[in-house]
Parts: sequence; C-alpha cells; structure tokens
Amino acid sequence: MFFNLFGKKSTATKTANKDVQCVDGIDPEMNYCPDCDDEYRGEISICPTCAVSLMTGEEKIRRHALENQSLNTRTMEIEPGDELISIRNGPLKDMKMLQKVLAKEKIPSILAGDEGSCGKGCCGPEMYLQIRKNDTEIASEVLTRDFVKSTALNVEDLKYADVVFDELAAETVCPACGCRFSPTVGACPDCGLCFS
Repeated sequence: MFFNLFGKKSTATKTANKDVQCVDGIDPEMNYCPDCDDEYRGEISICPTCAVSLMTGEEKIRRHALENQSLNTRTMEIEPGDELISIRNGPLKDMKMLQKVLAKEKIPSILAGDEGSCGKGCCGPEMYLQIRKNDTEIASEVLTRDFVKSTALNVEDLKYADVVFDELAAETVCPACGCRFSPTVGACPDCGLCFS
C-alpha cells in the first residue's frame, strides 16, 4: 500500500524482474575500475579518476573467484620456525586495525610490544605488526590498497606532502596539488585550498 501511494515499486518486485545475478555485490552488466574499484555504467569504458580501461562485471566476477581460491589455500597459522618481520609500528589501536585488514586477506600477523615508552605513563607502548617474511609482498599490496581506499590518496598524490606554505616567500607551492602561486592570493588558484 505504501509503495503504491508514493508511486514506488517494492525492491522485491525490482529484483524479481531483473534477470541479472549479482555475485558478491558485483553486477555483471556494470564496468569496474581495476585500480580504484569504482563502479560505472556499462557504456563507460575509462575510469575518469585513474584514466585506465575498465573491466566488465563478468571479468571482475572471474577475478574475484580466482582471488577467493588463492585465499582459501593460505593458512592463518604462524609456525615457531617462521621468520617474522615488522612491517608497521604504532599505537595498539592502529596496529589492531591493520591486523584486521590483513586477516581479511588471510595474512597472519602478530603484535609485538615495545618495552619502552615515555616513562610518564601518559602514552602506551609502541606496538609492532609482524608477519611472515614470505608474506611481505602481498601484505604490502594489501596495506597500500587499504591506505588508498581509506584516505582517497594515491602514492603520487603525496609528492607535495612535505611542502610548507610560506606567506613571506615570493612564490609558494600548494601542498595539495603542487600549483605554484603568489602567497598574497590567500588560496590556491588551481584547487582552491585556503591559506587565510
């Protein structure tokens, strides 16, 4: 009754009329970016953000199935003889979050504590995220993908991260986009980042 009143069809009717079978949220009629994983209509062939060719939904479903097969062959056990390396360090909360990201990809990890701290009791110990040495490459890829996804920054986007806005200089560089401009303007003329 509610749907008829507002001219909307129920979602049950929509899915019943649709012959397309989505697999793990992947629509075979859509296109997907292999880099940023964004979804596009079928007639779009290039990702406007990454400037790469899109893959079809069917191709993404096949790739997803292959990835799931490789995930199922991985073991989550760390044996006593396995050589471990530390790949990240930081506060416990951050390291636990990264440990969950790795666990989703079936990469086993452990957290090792740092004996030292500031000694004042105001900050917790430094934690080290450790993985098996032979998982280093895949773990690095997984953590890089997570970084890009959570920050919306590609590695190239960080090339101006160390730039400092100097209002006394004759010319300065925008730390967001790299545009050179006079600091008297108060905002980057290219990206609009405000410095006032």
